[in-house]
Amino acid sequence: MWLTIATPPVKSLDQLDKIMGAFTPEGMRARYACQAGDEFRVIAVWESKDHADRFFSEVLGPHLARVLGPTPSGAPTATGMEVLREFVPVS
Repeated sequence: MWLTIATPPVKSLDQLDKIMGAFTPEGMRARYACQAGDEFRVIAVWESKDHADRFFSEVLGPHLARVLGPTPSGAPTATGMEVLREFVPVS
């Protein structure tokens, strides 16, 4: 399992909704939108690093261009890390 924390080049929650709500990428298990100061963060849990890499290298750029225009204000940044343990609460 792989986790990414991305900072998309959006200026509003409406723009973020348009990006996140358009489709569910292959291999994505969960996605969370957060705000840190005046920047947004997207935390995603992936089946594998390969799924995340494929999304960031092949899918995200064209999708951002469709939603934000051909030259969005800045490029998204992302940090990825392997999930070592998953703790699921027992109900």
